Amino acid sequence: METAAGNLYKEKIIRGFCHLYSGQEACCVGMEAAIRKSDAVITAYRAHGWTYIRGVPPVKVLSELTGRRTGCAKGKGGSMHMYCDNFYGGNGIVGAQVPVGAGIAFALKYQNTDNVCLTLYGDGAANQGQIFEALNMAKLWDLPCIFICENNKYGMGTSVERASACTDYYTRGDYVPGIWVDGMDVLAVREATRWAAEYCRSGKGPVVMEVETYRYHGHSMSDPGTSYRSRDEIQEVRQLRDPITTFKEKIISANLVSAEEIKKMDVDIRKEIDAAVKEAKAAPEPEVEEMYNDIYCQPPEGFTVRGCSPFDVHASK
Repeated sequence: METAAGNLYKEKIIRGFCHLYSGQEACCVGMEAAIRKSDAVITAYRAHGWTYIRGVPPVKVLSELTGRRTGCAKGKGGSMHMYCDNFYGGNGIVGAQVPVGAGIAFALKYQNTDNVCLTLYGDGAANQGQIFEALNMAKLWDLPCIFICENNKYGMGTSVERASACTDYYTRGDYVPGIWVDGMDVLAVREATRWAAEYCRSGKGPVVMEVETYRYHGHSMSDPGTSYRSRDEIQEVRQLRDPITTFKEKIISANLVSAEEIKKMDVDIRKEIDAAVKEAKAAPEPEVEEMYNDIYCQPPEGFTVRGCSPFDVHASK
């Protein structure tokens, strides 16, 4: 799906921002395997993988990326703003989703559920003050929140060593316990998330989890990703630590699946993605009037929105 998104961007069918998740697949797959559908997730703008794993089919993701009416956010959200049940995005402002995630966890506790909220952010956001404010409130009220730093080694074009005095992000919680996880190992991510979720559900409060991972592409599609790191570095990670390849080798060597079955899965998935790309390209764009809708969940009757001038008013629903 991400390869298709990259190709659509190069064809100028996807416009604006496009942040690919390639290389970080073990993070969302492992975490989703350890939580419930009733648990909440909120992440930053590298959200395509999370949108899919939370339940949105590839065609809806690709339709959203291409700005089509059939997208999961009606073509109005794009790469950074996708949502579904108990998935709160997709947020475009660096770090801003972290206090929101603490608020979601507060709501879950207030409603007397035993659900948890996974609040993800990148190493580039990890030095922001709002992260520590959210950690303080979460521990003060023992909120069921797992604060997850997806450390892919680079905040835009700046390495973690150049940006952070302390790169052990799992220790940053101080009074909140932390755990380091190999984010390229889907099984390690699953088991760590399972432990963290049980810890939160038991009423002990929040946890900080650092998943050390790697992104193959640039920060976004406009970044070639090779001006601040070497091609050899990227290739080495692909060859030695790729989360998909290493997991495939594990399950084949354990006789859980055959190489032929894996090949068939690859063929079937490629067919599904090709069909999704074709459908997304053919879908209509949203009408201009749609830009005035969905401002409020339940807009009052007769609610209108001002346009570009005080005399330009539009109905909103």
